[in-house]
Amino acid sequence: MANEEIKEYISSIQPTATFDETGEWLNILTEPSSWKSFAKELRHSKFDFDYLFCLTCIDWKTHLTMVYHLSSTTYRNTIVVKANLDRASPEIETVSDIWRTAEFHEREVFELFGVVFINHPDLRKLILTDDFEGYPLRKDFEDPINMIKL
Repeated sequence: MANEEIKEYISSIQPTATFDETGEWLNILTEPSSWKSFAKELRHSKFDFDYLFCLTCIDWKTHLTMVYHLSSTTYRNTIVVKANLDRASPEIETVSDIWRTAEFHEREVFELFGVVFINHPDLRKLILTDDFEGYPLRKDFEDPINMIKL
């Protein structure tokens, strides 16, 4: 299925979504408030985006962007869905009940960027100690002990 057909479908269910086709895959920007319902639609649509193979976050200093890479193992389509979050209180609904792989990735983003995944079944740290303060992958993070000054 071509990107045009996917864009047409997404525009019908998510009219506020915007598209970027400059990369290898179709990129879709959506609002965080509508992400959960949009994710359900994508998972159970005729395009069958049944595989979440990457979930990460980007710190742009002014805001955070959640990035979800989705594929259809049936049709071999791949899309990237992005949602911009408020840097001061970043939160978005979990999709771990839609794609099980999200459970671990969301915990990692929570720990390293501070994004709160609403209704996540087990939102706790994976690597860092419970008393660790700050979010090491944010651009404003400073660690005076381990920081290398260039």
